Amino acid sequence: MTTFVDRVVLHMQAGDGGHGCVSIHREKFKPFGGPDGGNGGHGGSVSLVVDPQVTTLLDFHFRPHMKAENGKGGAGSNRDGANGHDLIIKVPNGTVVQTLDGEVLADLVGPGTTFEAARGGRGGRGNASLANARRKAPGFAELGEPGDRLDVVLELKSVADVGLVGFPSAGKSSLISVISAAKPKIADYPFTTLVPNLGVVRVDNHTFTVADVPGLIPGAATGKGLGLEFLRHVERCAVLVHVVDTATLEPGRDPLADIDAIESELTQYGGLAERPRLVALNKIDVPDGRDLADIVRPDLEARGFRVFDVSTATREGLRELMYAMAELVDQARRAAPPAEPTRIVIRPKAVDDAGFTIEAEEDGSYTVRGNRPERWVKQTNFDNDEAVGFLADRLARLGVEEKLAKAGAQAGDLVRIGDREFDWQPTLYAGVDFVPGNRGTDVRLEDKSTRISAAERLAARKARRVRSDDEVAAAPQDDADDEDWE
Repeated sequence: MTTFVDRVVLHMQAGDGGHGCVSIHREKFKPFGGPDGGNGGHGGSVSLVVDPQVTTLLDFHFRPHMKAENGKGGAGSNRDGANGHDLIIKVPNGTVVQTLDGEVLADLVGPGTTFEAARGGRGGRGNASLANARRKAPGFAELGEPGDRLDVVLELKSVADVGLVGFPSAGKSSLISVISAAKPKIADYPFTTLVPNLGVVRVDNHTFTVADVPGLIPGAATGKGLGLEFLRHVERCAVLVHVVDTATLEPGRDPLADIDAIESELTQYGGLAERPRLVALNKIDVPDGRDLADIVRPDLEARGFRVFDVSTATREGLRELMYAMAELVDQARRAAPPAEPTRIVIRPKAVDDAGFTIEAEEDGSYTVRGNRPERWVKQTNFDNDEAVGFLADRLARLGVEEKLAKAGAQAGDLVRIGDREFDWQPTLYAGVDFVPGNRGTDVRLEDKSTRISAAERLAARKARRVRSDDEVAAAPQDDADDEDWE
């Protein structure tokens, strides 16, 4: 027997971007031909796509970890790395994508509906792409950006036009087996149906789908029995049909009490109050069942229900019930708003949006948040001083240095960007007049205890130009001594 799974936790990982390459072109009679390191390829993304041929989440129950391909690294001679292949995951129609906290990310309804769950990382730029008029031969390259890591909950809600609800052993499986080609398990004990069954019903020129929801009991909306596992399959049904057992021998059970109990559970679950209802009084082929159906029909009609006496054994009354289902489904389809193509929403960036924010923490540190600063930090090789200096230049041009100063940051304060922590040095950025030195190095990052500062060099230069007072006072005496000697 095929296992049905309608709720799984999926661990998705997009591909990482490939690293950029550091390379210098060399050939005979041309030992230094300039930088030619290629860019790294982008990592593959993970997307969910609705496939009508997939009906269960069983595959993900046994394979919950999904990973896309990483991008390839760049190479010399301006060779870019290959992009990683995207991973396409096929899911059933009606799959809801949620976070572990219950936040809905996407509701996938309709064949071909696609949702990009995890985006692949960008590939790092090689030193050929980083070269400019001032930095003619960069001795560093960008690292590839890590891909998104995401844990999601996939929850399947069957997409059907009509939902059959009722107590266990009310005859729902028997009903769907005779009005459609579905072949559910049928037995004479409660909870025979443990998974929803879908069937396609054709009435004249009308075609609609019917879902056989497993039996509900009092307390199902609060988690009792299997109610919460399968009440979700009723949400998308346009029409609900109460299948009532009129021949039950259980004490305290009667059609009115059964309908009241099921309606109470549907009300507690919420969102189903406006759905049209039909009542199918089943098993009227049993003499006691037909008598009970005649007794309760006036009360049900007084409540506004359309009541049908049916028998799945003799197929009595099924034609009228199917026509009533088709009528309500047709009304629901005509009342539904027309389908519109997906609109592309463009959200321009605000004029005063700097692209990052700075938050002062209670411990005296500062946290810089923003997509661009965090991405730049991830792509920086901190073992290369020139790459660190390049990062400092980019952050300063973005305005991070200025905003930190306005926020009250002092030299030596702890600054966090992403998962990196720095001791802020406001004088690190030298501005547009800075000229890079040897490849892979940055004089601004050298130990200041072994390097004379600009202020010290200026003071020494002034001292050499100005003679001390003692030298000025001693000069005439020296001249007089020279005259006496002559």
